[in-house]
Amino acid sequence: MCVATDFATHVGRQRVWLTHYWQGTQRYMRITFFGAAREVTGSMHLIEVNGQRVLLECGLYQGRRADTYERNLHFPFDPASIDVLVLSHAHIDHSGNIPNLAKQGFSGNIWCTSATRNLCTYMLMDSGYINEQDVRYVNKKRARQGEPPVEPIYTQQDAQACLDQFIGIGYHRTVTVADGVDVTFFNAGHILGAASVRLDLRETATGKAFRLVFSGDIGRPNSPILKSPETYDGADIVIMESTYGDRRHESFAGARKHLRDVVNETVRQRGKVIIPSFAVGRTQELVYALNQLDARGDIPPVPVFVDSPLAVNATDVFRMHPETWNDEVQLFLEEDERKSPFDYAEVEYVRNVRRSKQLNFMSEPAIIISANGMAEGGRILHHLKNNIEEPRNTILIVSFQAIDTLGRRLKDGEKRVRIFGEAYDVRARVDSIDGYSAHADQQELLEWADHLERDRLQHLFLVHGEPDAADTLLRLLHSQGFARVSAPERGSSLEF
Repeated sequence: MCVATDFATHVGRQRVWLTHYWQGTQRYMRITFFGAAREVTGSMHLIEVNGQRVLLECGLYQGRRADTYERNLHFPFDPASIDVLVLSHAHIDHSGNIPNLAKQGFSGNIWCTSATRNLCTYMLMDSGYINEQDVRYVNKKRARQGEPPVEPIYTQQDAQACLDQFIGIGYHRTVTVADGVDVTFFNAGHILGAASVRLDLRETATGKAFRLVFSGDIGRPNSPILKSPETYDGADIVIMESTYGDRRHESFAGARKHLRDVVNETVRQRGKVIIPSFAVGRTQELVYALNQLDARGDIPPVPVFVDSPLAVNATDVFRMHPETWNDEVQLFLEEDERKSPFDYAEVEYVRNVRRSKQLNFMSEPAIIISANGMAEGGRILHHLKNNIEEPRNTILIVSFQAIDTLGRRLKDGEKRVRIFGEAYDVRARVDSIDGYSAHADQQELLEWADHLERDRLQHLFLVHGEPDAADTLLRLLHSQGFARVSAPERGSSLEF
């Protein structure tokens, strides 16, 4: 039973007003939402029970440069006071501020799946490198303006140091991580190693027990590579993502047909397909889709270059975990005699800069998949610069594009864009495929929630969603019999 004394909700823009109290010296279980609350970045939720502080996620906030730096640098709590961290998956908006947390005093264990630990090895080191490069650029500008230099939020050395705190465990293996706190991971189907988290909590002072489920990022059923997300029935409290609570996705089959048509049309014109792609998840799905199309003769033999060091390393991790692949992948490998979803004769993984530069001189048709996914940095900018003004080429957008990014400007049809400070005419064809999202859409989120026992559920919190998405999903959940649903503001708390 909830013990907050003042709780109000407003469906149009949900706000939570909470007043906490102590009953004598008894401490109630408390949840505080510090990130990804009415937004989709910087995931961070704090659970306090039995005098223990358990942090769910520690993601980097991504937004305006000045806001981003300050918010990521300064935590809303003392990092040394955190006893344990539980991580659902490796995406930077969920894991990316862990090195800073450890740098500022957190010394506890970081619990996650084995695949997530392996991915974080590369992703956090890459993030540390980006932090260093960003600060180097900013400090050049500050020096010209007579301002003192700033320090990176964390460095590659900081990222490497925190990796010793990671402990990887398998799905469905329950471990005790703190006094009265048992954790079990279940497959979330989002990216490799992604988990939904079940927390079984026992208050030693009151004898109460709670089952709290944190969805993490929920994947899509029947995804090309990974097994479908697992669902829950019995839970007292649920923290659920709502990223696409207001929209539906194209089917995976439709996305693959669209990809086939783009490749065939571009190759007929003797052009190149340039694809800005996220290094983890999206790149591997694209290579697998091209592998399938090649095996069935649906596209001509055309070289495919994966030109992103992080994507190359992440693909190595995908190869290490065949236990996460679904039955469709296993059947494909057997029937088409392929050794891996991510390898066939036409694919080359580019590791060094020299080889990356050589791609600029190719005159034959090719497919180049390169990071980053929103075309805001990395090797993709060089490929765009060298190919954007050729009408035979196609720039293929395959992921969400945030406002004010180069990828968004291309998707919105701008005819002249700036790359490395220089203006270029967009003469290449720009196309987009919306069916490769790793997040469940509105219907898939509702189906995931529908397995929950409504009578048992004390509260359902919607996080990791912009206001329109969260509020739309909230109304639909209310209409389907969920009585207590809210989308909490950042910094709000609730005691049980």
